Amino acid sequence: MNNVEKTTPFHSPRARANDYAGQVGEADGCVRMEMLEGNFLGLADVDGPCDVAILQIPYELTTSYGEGTVDGPRACIAASSQVELYDPLLPEDLPAGFRLHTAPAWDGEGDSLAEQLANVETYLSDYLDGSCFPVVLGGEHGLLPAEMRALRAHPDIEGDLSRVTLVQIDAHADLRDEMNGERASHACAARRALDEGVGGIIQIGVRAISREEALFLAEDGRVECFPARDLLSTCSGERDWNLLQARLADIDGPVWLTLDIDGLDGGLVPNTGTPVPGGLHYWQAVELIEALFANPDCRVLGADVVEIVPGKEGPLTEFTAAMLATKVIAAHLANLLEQREKQEVET
Repeated sequence: MNNVEKTTPFHSPRARANDYAGQVGEADGCVRMEMLEGNFLGLADVDGPCDVAILQIPYELTTSYGEGTVDGPRACIAASSQVELYDPLLPEDLPAGFRLHTAPAWDGEGDSLAEQLANVETYLSDYLDGSCFPVVLGGEHGLLPAEMRALRAHPDIEGDLSRVTLVQIDAHADLRDEMNGERASHACAARRALDEGVGGIIQIGVRAISREEALFLAEDGRVECFPARDLLSTCSGERDWNLLQARLADIDGPVWLTLDIDGLDGGLVPNTGTPVPGGLHYWQAVELIEALFANPDCRVLGADVVEIVPGKEGPLTEFTAAMLATKVIAAHLANLLEQREKQEVET
């Protein structure tokens, strides 16, 4: 441990860059303390197997309003260099002795929408096979079905996506059967995930929904919805929030977390493609992530943070996305630490 760490437990990211530029330290055989542009959190990358892989998918082909998600992953990576490495769930700063890998971005190859989605699936297949914990940065939400197809190779799934519960934080239900004639639209992502065989979806923060989607929700028992209006109600919001927390605590089995950042209030993510007022507060999103990972009966296999669009007036949108992705990583690593401790006690 160097002198800065001993005397300044809460130092700024900018100070971190100055203190550690060109320096390398090691923890559990992992290079940790080198501020590197292009790597998530500015952390040095690792060779060989990793515990967490940050995957950039600059996919944008079916946006229906604001554009720019193609630049979202790169902007999120850049913003992450200003995110603090401290998280109260962990006994030391990130990476907390674990191995983080920022993978090269998906190359965007494909002459058609179908080809691009197939290539997204191929890109993801090296990381969604259970060898590490994947955190996908997107890119429009239309990549969700490709994620689900790649997830079939995970040993906890064994090809059967009906075992998976999809926890979806989103302003939109994404349950349309098609939009503008396109069934692979980002507005159809959850519907297509069900078509792939996903067993159930818990939607959180929805507040922009079509009549078609409302009817689908009423008739299809695979989807549970906790609308933002109920969760934020001045009269019954606390009751509905507690019901949601109880539902997350009741999940049993594999989970994929899909976090469309427009699930947060538009004031926090003003540049996302379709910002909607009346969304979740930042700390509510953090509480949901922590509650999900705290459930001992569910296994979060991976997560995505999507619909990131860099801002021209300021970096709030991509910075918010980077902070939420960091919280997901910290919550996962806290679980890994707990598992290590249990194994040490047993041996």
